[in-house]
Amino acid sequence: MQGSGSVDHPTDDLLRKVDDMTDWTTADIPDQTGRTAVITGANTGLGFETAKALAAHGAHVVLAVRDTAKGEAAAARMSGDVVVQKLDLTSLESIRAAADALKSRYDRIDLLINNAGVMTTPKSRTADGFELQFGTNHLGHFALTGLLLERLLDVPGARVVTVSSNGHKMGGAIHFDDLQGERSYNRMRAYSQSKLANLMFTYELQRRLAPRGKTIAVAAHPGTSTTELARNLPRPIERAFLAAAPTLFAQTPDHGALPTLRAATDPGVLGGQYYGPDGVAQQRGNPVVVASSNQSYDVALQQRLWTVSEELTKVTFPLS
Repeated sequence: MQGSGSVDHPTDDLLRKVDDMTDWTTADIPDQTGRTAVITGANTGLGFETAKALAAHGAHVVLAVRDTAKGEAAAARMSGDVVVQKLDLTSLESIRAAADALKSRYDRIDLLINNAGVMTTPKSRTADGFELQFGTNHLGHFALTGLLLERLLDVPGARVVTVSSNGHKMGGAIHFDDLQGERSYNRMRAYSQSKLANLMFTYELQRRLAPRGKTIAVAAHPGTSTTELARNLPRPIERAFLAAAPTLFAQTPDHGALPTLRAATDPGVLGGQYYGPDGVAQQRGNPVVVASSNQSYDVALQQRLWTVSEELTKVTFPLS
């Protein structure tokens, strides 16, 4: 049974390792033939490595990307059945158009991997007026998931995998009194809030999916990986990070993608679990079940965030 019911706190079942394997790699991905996987932000970094691995194992992979030319170039570097779909997560209009296109093309979707994201950007807005990081990382994926969910519901083994970050622990809260950073904006706090929202969304989605028993929601984080996501770090921090990361604590994108890939494909995964590296401070290592912050498990806050997200995006989910 994949669904675990309530995830108001990390139970022993949710925190258990799915098996005794300590060196899970892409070689452990089961055959994905016949499965359709939609992956946001899949033209570079973690998304690219995730898509490449799934395609290599037989999945039909959709690269949902803002720049289709870059998407086509990325697809050409992969082996297998890979197509490109335009998707701009900073625009609800684009999200609705992409969802409509995908629903017209596919009767079922087996994997939705909410991978795309921005990090520590200067203060800016999406097309709909949302703070860029919260709007892209959380609200964009919330809307896309809600619009596509009917294609994942009641599909045996279907999963929604949302990529969070260890950075969700650095801000400590969802700032409901200033969600869009209008009164006070700190780029790291805004990033942390968006990544905490990813987790709270996953846990609440799992609670709502559990009674149906087939589709599950899972989260993952890559640890510290050398990707383009760090390009918006403030300059002094960026220089120090980029100089130290490759040798001290970061891992390459193909290793950073392993928690997402395990969450998406390991047969023993439970709904509501969270995957990350097993090394010091979860910065690098083998993909295992990890715990998120205490606040992320607050059911009342999860439900409040869900309600606010529905109001802001005007997207409701086909779930009771």
